[in-house]
Amino acid sequence: MTYQRLDKLDKQILRLIAGDARIPFLEVARACNVSGAAIHQRIQKLTQCGILKGSQFVIDPEKIGYETCAYIGLNLKNPENFDLVVEELKKIPEVVECHYTTGDFDMFIKIYALNNHHLLNIIHDKLQPLGLSRSETIISFNSAIDRQLPIVDIPVTDGDDEEE
Repeated sequence: MTYQRLDKLDKQILRLIAGDARIPFLEVARACNVSGAAIHQRIQKLTQCGILKGSQFVIDPEKIGYETCAYIGLNLKNPENFDLVVEELKKIPEVVECHYTTGDFDMFIKIYALNNHHLLNIIHDKLQPLGLSRSETIISFNSAIDRQLPIVDIPVTDGDDEEE
């Protein structure tokens, strides 16, 4: 992975838009004491280099009927099939995250299901056929912390690492 160095302005912009993705560019420009065009260019640069991955509305799954959130550790019978399994997982809309991991599991996924019965159907009908040797399911009762990575101790290119 390529590490991107940020200057003070980049860091300030990231703090502002992480706090409110819908903040107008002109408001960001005023807070940073630069032009709106400068903010627009910086946002484009941060997006092009992959620091910003777009903006989106976040849907609360529970509010639309998905009452069960589960994390499932997966072990594959044939670990060399990682890429094929990931492609199949992408076809399961309830799977919202997939991570390659160290430790007891080959992969770790996050799923939202309508209820426990729906979760059982996903595991039995959609996950087991992927060639699992074993899986372990952990149901989440509630998310205690759910946030963006804070923009605090990111090194800046001008050598000034102090908090702003």
